Amino acid sequence: MGNTESVLVQKRLARFRPEERPVVEGVFDRLQGGAGGPSAATGKTLTLQMLQCSMGSLAPDSMVKRVYQCMCCIDPGQAASAATGKPSTTATSGVGREQLVIFLADTLRGTAEERAPLVMAMSQRGAGPAATVVTCEQVAEFLQDLISAVVQILVHRGRLQGWKPERMGDDSLGVKLLAEQLCSELKPSDQGGCDVSSLEDWIFRVSQVSLYLEMLVAEGLNVSLSGRPAPTLLPHCRETPWKELKSLLDLPTLIFWHHSYSAPWRLVFSTRLHGESFTRMVAGLTKRGPTLLLIRDTKGHVFGGFASHAWEIKPQFQGDSRCFLFTVSPSLRVYTATGYNQHFMYLNQNQQTMPNGLGMGGQHHYFGLWLDSNFGCGHSRARPKCTTYGSPQLSGEEDFTIDSMEVWAVGKPPEPEEGEEGQGKKSILDMDPEVQAMMEMAGKTLHSQGLREPEEDQEQ
Repeated sequence: MGNTESVLVQKRLARFRPEERPVVEGVFDRLQGGAGGPSAATGKTLTLQMLQCSMGSLAPDSMVKRVYQCMCCIDPGQAASAATGKPSTTATSGVGREQLVIFLADTLRGTAEERAPLVMAMSQRGAGPAATVVTCEQVAEFLQDLISAVVQILVHRGRLQGWKPERMGDDSLGVKLLAEQLCSELKPSDQGGCDVSSLEDWIFRVSQVSLYLEMLVAEGLNVSLSGRPAPTLLPHCRETPWKELKSLLDLPTLIFWHHSYSAPWRLVFSTRLHGESFTRMVAGLTKRGPTLLLIRDTKGHVFGGFASHAWEIKPQFQGDSRCFLFTVSPSLRVYTATGYNQHFMYLNQNQQTMPNGLGMGGQHHYFGLWLDSNFGCGHSRARPKCTTYGSPQLSGEEDFTIDSMEVWAVGKPPEPEEGEEGQGKKSILDMDPEVQAMMEMAGKTLHSQGLREPEEDQEQ
């Protein structure tokens, strides 16, 4: 590129380490050479076909076209265009070398301010003058393509961490639900659309957008930068009898849960494997450490709760404010503790004077989530919301019937207690420091409750 490169390109390249810059600058020539053909090595621009040759196996064609359109919109001669999101026109003759470098720099090392115009361009889709406003529906469609690409990359690269997609739920539905969840954080402008300012604010708060975009570009264009290992987006799955199991989980939902939590997951109960037995479920729950309960009712709603502590059978409430309730379908939401009371977890069996079953939130006979000891039925009573978690009714009907249920242990089990009294006061964070990251998944606002900004995964 030499001395002819623009000032904007020079500033973008300065973000990379000296040993990384040849890698970034070499992408253009490699993409041209990879496409083959007599004019590939001498062409001055990248075509859509060249991009498809590199990214086609890792991303839906609709996502590749979005990336190409975005590159075409970049004006390397106007630094202001990257900041304002107002590139001059949508080019049709191909992508130039400088346009590609700016795109790589902004997607891989850019700020929310620099990524917002790119998301605007990729959400717009279709040729024509560059838009300055897009709808939330357009952003959601872009997210679906982006998440689909991330799932495709994980499968194609063999980064499934022990999960078996063919024995799990519908990824296409999971993609739509995760895209809708992320889009629920988007705050349109006063005029009702999403301008660059609102996209910038959203990208800054919802870190998954940048993470997924960076993964798509690094993997799809094969840009290997030093010190930037591929992110692990799925938790490890261990000791799961996949031949007999058809899990309620799907890959996009797991990506959502794993965003800030990396402890291994172990299946400890499934109605498909163990039958509809409350006693067997309790045996799977107790002495397992943190657990995630996942239920599908006969109306098709999928929901559950996260218990930060090992369950104990006793006629009192237990647990702490790190517990939460959630829904997966028809919408993906998390509901954290309100502080109104401490009715986080309840598990009782074979008592005559107290309710027998499993409950989370609310109060006796009016739980946010209740499973009766006469296994197969339960309720989710929230009028208008559960007092403990601020959650609405989770199930399709207030009194529901279980279609299927799974319990996953999602952390290290408690250490054996040498003495009941001496060990009983030990914090769950002392036994399993990673469990706090699971709670921090609930940081950014979702309806009345929020998901805090997650911290980076810790090495186990």
